[in-house]
Amino acid sequence: MRAGSGRRVRNRPARWRRYPFRMATIIETLKQCASIATEAMAETLWPTRCAVCDAPGQVLCDACRARLPYLDWWRACPRCGAPFGRVQCTECNDAMLQLMGRARLPFASCASATVYEGAPARIVRTYKDRGERRLARELAYVMAASLPPAWRAERPALVAVPATGKALRARGFDHMADVAAALSELTGLPLTQPLARPRSIDQRNLGRKERFENMRGRFAVLPGATVPPRILLVDDVLTTGATLMEAADALLAGGAQQVRCITFARVW
Repeated sequence: MRAGSGRRVRNRPARWRRYPFRMATIIETLKQCASIATEAMAETLWPTRCAVCDAPGQVLCDACRARLPYLDWWRACPRCGAPFGRVQCTECNDAMLQLMGRARLPFASCASATVYEGAPARIVRTYKDRGERRLARELAYVMAASLPPAWRAERPALVAVPATGKALRARGFDHMADVAAALSELTGLPLTQPLARPRSIDQRNLGRKERFENMRGRFAVLPGATVPPRILLVDDVLTTGATLMEAADALLAGGAQQVRCITFARVW
């Protein structure tokens, strides 16, 4: 009550407080406009260019995508996915497995979309080392097209090979987590991550034997994580298979019944 007056004074709320839903809509619209304006400015200053041919317009143009050195599934090894290993594989035979210190492959099968040379190598380097994160969907698109229909019918859960803590800090993002999320969106397969981040040094300058030694026992399932019975393990490049094998070992030890693998490229 105002002193000396019979009128009741009340705090009159601002107009926007009376209609909070309208204000929320306005704020969201302003955010979208700011995002569009930012993208338009960035596109003007730094036009999108193809990671392979540098043509403007797309991060991977249609022509370069069509010319990628795709791996022929019908000629590849049905177990490890090595090119031309359908009849006699030179990568997962008993002698090679013995050199790896294994009696058999831990995963049921593996498929790779392309051969790691030329364009695929440049795409991977641009994505991982230059931070062009829009390429994650392009990698996923190529991998989805190479995924055997029978594997999709099994409805496995997608699991990305997690980046090491050092790689995550250097890049600012987990590159395979982005690819697996895009692959899940494209295929409709569920996405999960029961694996903890491994601790290891960079594999790229190591030989075959050193890679297996470096990755041995590096993967483990997160405490309390639920491991699906069927898993499709997702990685960018298969070189010796050391990373995929160790990750598959951890998933099987954690309760998985079957692990298959899919990669964007394979060294050959």
